[in-house]
Amino acid sequence: MKTIHRVTRHTLAATALAATALGAQGASTLIYCSEGSPEGFDPARYTAGTTFDASSQAIFNRIVQFERGGTRIEPGLAERWTISPDGLVYTFNLRKGVKFHTTEWFKPTRELNADDVIFTLDRMINKDNAFRTAFPASFAYASDMGLDTNIVKLEKPDALTVRITLKTLDAAFLADLAMDFASIQSAEYADQLLKAGTGNDLNTKPVGTGPFVLKRYDKDAQIRYAAFPAYWAGKPAIDNLIFAITTDSAVRAQKLKAGECHVSAYPKPAEVESMKKDPRIKLLHQPGLNVGYLSLNVTHKPFDNRDVRQAINMAINKQSLMSAVYQGAGTVAVNPIPPTMWSYNKAVKDYEYNPEKAKALLAKAGFPNGFETKLWALPVQRPYNPNGQQTAELIQSDLAKIGIKAQIVKYEWAEYLKRGKAGESDIGMFGWNGDNGDPDNFLAVLLGCAAVGGSNYAQWCDPEFDSLITKAKQTADIAQRTKLYETAQEVVKRQAPWVPLAHSVMYQPMLQNVEGYKLSPFASVQFFGVRLK
Repeated sequence: MKTIHRVTRHTLAATALAATALGAQGASTLIYCSEGSPEGFDPARYTAGTTFDASSQAIFNRIVQFERGGTRIEPGLAERWTISPDGLVYTFNLRKGVKFHTTEWFKPTRELNADDVIFTLDRMINKDNAFRTAFPASFAYASDMGLDTNIVKLEKPDALTVRITLKTLDAAFLADLAMDFASIQSAEYADQLLKAGTGNDLNTKPVGTGPFVLKRYDKDAQIRYAAFPAYWAGKPAIDNLIFAITTDSAVRAQKLKAGECHVSAYPKPAEVESMKKDPRIKLLHQPGLNVGYLSLNVTHKPFDNRDVRQAINMAINKQSLMSAVYQGAGTVAVNPIPPTMWSYNKAVKDYEYNPEKAKALLAKAGFPNGFETKLWALPVQRPYNPNGQQTAELIQSDLAKIGIKAQIVKYEWAEYLKRGKAGESDIGMFGWNGDNGDPDNFLAVLLGCAAVGGSNYAQWCDPEFDSLITKAKQTADIAQRTKLYETAQEVVKRQAPWVPLAHSVMYQPMLQNVEGYKLSPFASVQFFGVRLK
């Protein structure tokens, strides 16, 4: 793949000026100041929003999708679907004429068909899949949500029809298929890579059917895309799209104000106030479907002791975090799911902030003088936490008051996630943006037994909790699901594998000449439908 030189402030300014000149001639370039580098471009392998923004939103498509800016499921690569009366068989009728991207590394000879959908799903759920055998990878979402055990049959009645049979009813299944990880790959491209022995190119040289085509990527610098003229939903209004990777929030804010990017990721609360006063900037916002939290790794001593976990919950002054870090742009988290989500249990009470009681619990657990541990600080700004370092310092101070000496550690974002999934963290700072509006997307993916080794960074597997969330997925009765999820939240609070910290407000700043941008409740960035005036 081609690479480019590292982008500087001056080259970005020149790019922005060039974009203005191009606009006068009928072409347009939109620059998005993103917060970090993607882990790769194969969305099935990852769970981070930074990665999905770079891969799925621009490059791939799914068989069903969420309405842009909303949560309603609508047709995608499948123009219609039917579900059997027992809820176990899903039949998808694919669109005719959906084209794959032509790139430097792949020249498609056919349009999308059922083989592509079956390859995409089979690779995630079937350990004997030829491509997966040759090029092993883990598929956290598929396993975390139990798709690898619940999908029992993938069939192709004809070239444009896919039939999926489940073992047990899964009330969240359709919404799961609308998520980024289920973006459809080209089976023809995979066959080409398999024969050439270059399977990792699926992750570095992607091919999709989405509105933009990847042109080049320079890690930690920028990603360049071009509009796909043959996109099935119509050619994008933007001719060129650039992700200018800018990890520092203050620098992103400066670039936006200087016109060096049109849209910017995740401002800090202090920057929001300045942006509100700038007539060149418009600021979209809405309550986030998210949670920021600390995971307490129950496989590491002394966090295998519930008294220790409860003591840490009592030691952290969440109101202080709200004032210092979120500055009015968030609310204290009590449960693992946000209060805007159905089945949120309002009756659950948070642990009180009480350092003296926390000390007593530590003494009961055998640690009257505390202990030493490591506290992982979030290395990037995310919607659920605008300042990981500041949060870590405040928590470090709170823990010191009860005798816990916490050393703050940091890793590059992709390494941070990789190590976290491997169970390396003691106290880990993580968070989650909802993917599909279903409680299962939080509770099962982050705390279920099947998610240990994936997004369950606490490595917590509780039989009572797992039974509750499993039963909730296996019924379509919303009232029954709600009761089960409410009880599951009580178990989480009692066992304390987390310290829920905050639910934040989402802010999306952009220049006034950006039109058609819609905030997604899932905190994803979507540039199809956006234009520059």
